[in-house]
Amino acid sequence: MNFHIQTAKIFLEQLNKLSKKSKKLVQEKIVLLKENPFRFKRIHSKKFNKVFRIRLNLDGKESRLIYAVIEPNIIIVCLLDRKKDYTDLEKYLKKI
Repeated sequence: MNFHIQTAKIFLEQLNKLSKKSKKLVQEKIVLLKENPFRFKRIHSKKFNKVFRIRLNLDGKESRLIYAVIEPNIIIVCLLDRKKDYTDLEKYLKKI
C-alpha cells in the first residue's frame, strides 16, 4: 500500500529550529517511515488508535518523532522532548 506523508504545522516549526545534522537524521527516518509505517513502537493515545514514535537523539537531547497512521495517510505530528514524559502528547494530537 502506498502511504502519503502529511505534516502538522507544529512539526514544521520544530524542524526549522534544528541543526542541519538533525534535519538530515529526521529526513532519513521519514524515508524509513514511508517504506513501513508499522515498524516503530506503538504508543497509546486517547484520540487515535495507530500512533507511533521514533526514537531520536537531536542535538544531544532525547526526542521522539510522533506520527499517526490514518490510512492511506501518515501524519507527522511533532517532535516530542523525552524529558517531559509525553505529557504534551495529547495536546499535539488534538491539533491534527
